[in-house]
Amino acid sequence: MNGGGSEEAAEAVAAAPVPLEWKFAQVFGERTAGEEVQEVDIISAIEFDRTGDHLATGDRGGRVVLFERTDKRDHGGNRRDLERMDFPIIRHPEFRYKTEFQSHEPEFDYLKSLEIEEKINKIRWCQAANGALFLLSTNDKTIKFWKVHEKKVKKICDMNVDPAKAAGNGPVVGPSIPTSSKPYTANGGCLDKPLGLSNDFSFPLGGVPSLHLPVLTSSEISLVPRCRRIYAHAHDYHINSISNNSDGETFISADDLRINLWNLEISNQSFNIVDVKPANMEDLTEVITSAEFHPTHCNILAYSSSRGSIRLVDMRQSALCDSHSKLFEEQEVPGSRSFFTEIIASISDIKFAKDGRYILSRDYMTLKLWDINMDSGPVSTFQVHENLRPKLCDLYENDSIFDKFECCLSGDGLRVATGSYSNLFRVFGCSEGSTEATTLEASKNPMRKQVQTPSRPSRSLGTLSHGFRRGADTSGVDTNGNAFDFTTKLLHLAWHPTENSLACAASNSLYMYYA
Repeated sequence: MNGGGSEEAAEAVAAAPVPLEWKFAQVFGERTAGEEVQEVDIISAIEFDRTGDHLATGDRGGRVVLFERTDKRDHGGNRRDLERMDFPIIRHPEFRYKTEFQSHEPEFDYLKSLEIEEKINKIRWCQAANGALFLLSTNDKTIKFWKVHEKKVKKICDMNVDPAKAAGNGPVVGPSIPTSSKPYTANGGCLDKPLGLSNDFSFPLGGVPSLHLPVLTSSEISLVPRCRRIYAHAHDYHINSISNNSDGETFISADDLRINLWNLEISNQSFNIVDVKPANMEDLTEVITSAEFHPTHCNILAYSSSRGSIRLVDMRQSALCDSHSKLFEEQEVPGSRSFFTEIIASISDIKFAKDGRYILSRDYMTLKLWDINMDSGPVSTFQVHENLRPKLCDLYENDSIFDKFECCLSGDGLRVATGSYSNLFRVFGCSEGSTEATTLEASKNPMRKQVQTPSRPSRSLGTLSHGFRRGADTSGVDTNGNAFDFTTKLLHLAWHPTENSLACAASNSLYMYYA
């Protein structure tokens, strides 16, 4: 039996995907050496649409910037035609700046004497329609529904104006029209009174050859952003999440204590579906940190808490979802509790896999992958920066321990990614037998700080190893032996929905990579 088990393990390792080699694709807003970054330019949200052809970023200045993919057609032909050819195609995803608009402005709540920042917390794409793009953006208090569409700019040409005379002080009518009398005004040859009523005016023989109708042309197309709806005054606390429903009609917004359900077409009414606020605020033990709809089941959503748990909610059970259908949390190891245990257990982000079977969560030290059919514990745990554990006291002193890192999954579900300090981000393989644990830097040379750390699966369960911890380093420095820079952190990143392509936000710069 031992021999059979070793053979199965060997087969699993052999079948595991080869670790990806990541390459730099492009950068937007790259900083020059010594350039000071303005606070309002720092990117605070990033999101691909469901096709991967558009990318949106939001910044602390309340702006939303849209990018569109330009490499959908190569060499004048269709990409599918090229794929039928014998030679292999290496795709280099290329995006270009599309447009930008001011989504939110700074506000002041006079009732609570509270300043409301314009910073964009989250962006979510909605279903496109009639060639127009739709998206939701939110700051701490207000959600906005935007439509971005193309509009033809109409131009009028061939006017009845003599350019030579229009530049000077002479009459601006055509050169062959007599101007001794006053039937004409200077607004392009309009008549003050009907022809034939003035004895001072007569047409020359043969008519007026230069008098003609202006021509209406549309030579330019501009992108026009328009705010369709504003969803306000529904949250007492800061909004940390918004998520679209798969029904295409509703979405949720979550703050520290409540989750509200909205209809996209109704901005003055929402339904409170989750409320964790106790009758006495002194009894408060946890807050909501993130919420996400299931990608295919419109009645299921998940939300995470500051105590490291994830709750699965079925909205069919009751109007107010006080009780959860499933609870996912990892049991605490006896004797491991410290002052920082609860702080680093707080989940900063959760994401459903594309098929909805798995949930990826990020706390301060680790990434965890959960199977929604198994609530006994995570199926995989990935150490992001275990080498910082001895420095938790310093991280608490400078507030870095409260940084909220996002996470993402690849479209095929075989890999996960998240950010760290010194503008580093990590990519892990989560399929059975995979040893992939890659460290990359948000720069033009992403593999510069790359190191492979072999994984040691503890036990296997189904197609995923249960409880294996990967990527742990024992040193107190990064992979190049340099001390971590806690001022440069990669909090926001997004994985392309169909390809191995990553977009990462490092301060005010947007870096894009492919593998």
